Amino acid sequence: MSDTTIRSAIADRVRRVEDAARRWLPDASTPPTRLHEAMRYAVLGGGKRLRPQLVYASGRALGLDSSRLDGPAVALEFIHAYSLIHDDLPAMDDDDLRRGRPTTHRAFDEATAILAGDALQPLAFLVLGTDTTMQATPSQRLHMTRRLAEAAGSRGMVGGQAMDLDQVGRQPDVATIDTLHGLKTGRLIETAVLLPTDLLDPPDPDAQAALSGYGRKIGLAFQIHDDVLDETGDSSVIGKTAGADRALDKPTYPLLLGLDASRKRAADLVESALDSLTPFGENADDLRALARHVIQREK
Repeated sequence: MSDTTIRSAIADRVRRVEDAARRWLPDASTPPTRLHEAMRYAVLGGGKRLRPQLVYASGRALGLDSSRLDGPAVALEFIHAYSLIHDDLPAMDDDDLRRGRPTTHRAFDEATAILAGDALQPLAFLVLGTDTTMQATPSQRLHMTRRLAEAAGSRGMVGGQAMDLDQVGRQPDVATIDTLHGLKTGRLIETAVLLPTDLLDPPDPDAQAALSGYGRKIGLAFQIHDDVLDETGDSSVIGKTAGADRALDKPTYPLLLGLDASRKRAADLVESALDSLTPFGENADDLRALARHVIQREK
């Protein structure tokens, strides 16, 4: 795929998931208005939309119509948006900048930001349970709900966040950091490519295994590149405070491995992820493009 084609496909999918999010988010003019404004602010304020991108690309590899994927794509983005709101809070990473503008608790207040994150979580599961465009059976909805709940909870993203806080000021080994980020960042990325498999009838265990391997590897590559950008990027480009992890005394891949070794490891993970896509042929070209984008992006 050419760079122009990739950029066009990414832009189309961004518009698609943002349109779906607008349909599901409460109108900011309805009470409680401040809470609803904060929810919309957090979700619709730009961003890479990588996780929804992966939902659509995985669905294409599996031969699913994009219209069936709006529900899982937006549900995943709601969970991701909630995690960013809470991640930026003073009790967590205490950040003032997200996606190039004030974080939600700075634009509103801490209590409203917490409640906005709290409200986005059940909204995600409401989408999976009721969205009609998914054309999903009750059993398929149950599988998707369970998959997302497990990925977002204490054995997934939230557990990884707890480990992340616990490692501040420490010098863990690479295996520990891999586990931490495999949960905090990787589980939702892996879930993005697996949610479409729950819409297959009959299920395809081989496709699920291949996509799981792909998702785990690019999830880790994404985080390694994120750590590199935190060290080398400019706040005005990456949209968040550069050097924030170092300032918080967090262990990162560049600190443990060095910048060059970190870049090489991310590139090796992507190449291995691409190998996982062989069974899907050209139908997985979007997934291949997104894997490369993960370590080539500047923000």
